[in-house]
Amino acid sequence: MKHKVVEKIDARGHSSVSAQHKTTFEFTKEGNLTAKGDCILAVAANKGARDLSEEFKRLAARDDSRIAIMIAVDGVTETAEGRGSSLLAFTHETDIVARKSRFACDRTVMVESNKAAADFSRDLTKRLAKPSAIVHITLVAES
Repeated sequence: MKHKVVEKIDARGHSSVSAQHKTTFEFTKEGNLTAKGDCILAVAANKGARDLSEEFKRLAARDDSRIAIMIAVDGVTETAEGRGSSLLAFTHETDIVARKSRFACDRTVMVESNKAAADFSRDLTKRLAKPSAIVHITLVAES
C-alpha cells in the first residue's frame, strides 16, 4: 500500500537568484539573498524544515521513501526527484535544502536529488530572479 504526504510552501523570487550551485538547491524563510547564495531559488518562504508536518517528516525520514519537489512560478513548473533518508532531522528553522549527495543535516529534506540549482531551466530561474514573483513549492513524500 502506497502512502503519500503533500506539503505546500509559498515563497517569492529575488533579484539575486542565480541558481548556479551544482550539488544543492534551497528555499529559505529569510527575505534577503546575497550573491554567495547561489543555491537559493526562493526567499521569504512560509516554512522551513522544522515547520513541515509531522506526517511528512515521518514518511520522508524513511530510507525507502521517494520525494518530489515541484517549483511553480509565473506559469512554469519544474520537478526534482530524490529520496528520503533516516538521517534527515528536519530541525532547521529557516531553510529547506535538497542535495544530489546523500549528505544530511538539519536543513536537508531530500537526498540523491536528480537536480541541483544549476540543473533547473534558465527560463525558470529567470522568473525566480524577479522580486515580484510568487513561488509555489510542493513537496511530495511517498513510500
